[in-house]
Amino acid sequence: MNIFVGSLPFSIEEADLRESFEAYGTVDSVKIITDKFTGRSKGFGFVEMPNDAEGQKAIDELNGAVVSGRTIVVNKSEPKPEGERRSFNSNNRGGNNRGGFGNNRGGGDRGNRREY
Repeated sequence: MNIFVGSLPFSIEEADLRESFEAYGTVDSVKIITDKFTGRSKGFGFVEMPNDAEGQKAIDELNGAVVSGRTIVVNKSEPKPEGERRSFNSNNRGGNNRGGFGNNRGGGDRGNRREY
C-alpha cells in the first residue's frame, strides 16, 4: 500500500518517518519529497507498506497525530488518472499571451516567440 504523509515538519528525516510507520508493520520504502534546487523538504512524502492491513492500521493511528508541533495528514495514496496530469510543454505559458517585450499586446502568434 502506498501511503501519503502530508504536513510534515521540514526537519523530519526519512529514518524518523520509517520508524514511526514500522511500529505498525513492515515498511518497504520511505521518500520525503524535496525541492530539486534547494534540497529542502516540501513537507510531504510517501511510505510503501506491503501489507494492506498494516498500512491501514498505520493510517488510522497516525492521521491527525502531532509530530514536532505539526498535525500530520496520513491517507492512502491514489495515483492521479492520466488525464489530470499537468503538461509542461513549451506552448503552455500560463495563459498570458502578451510576450514580454515593449508594448506587444497580442497580434497574431508573436506573443509566444521571442526574436533576437
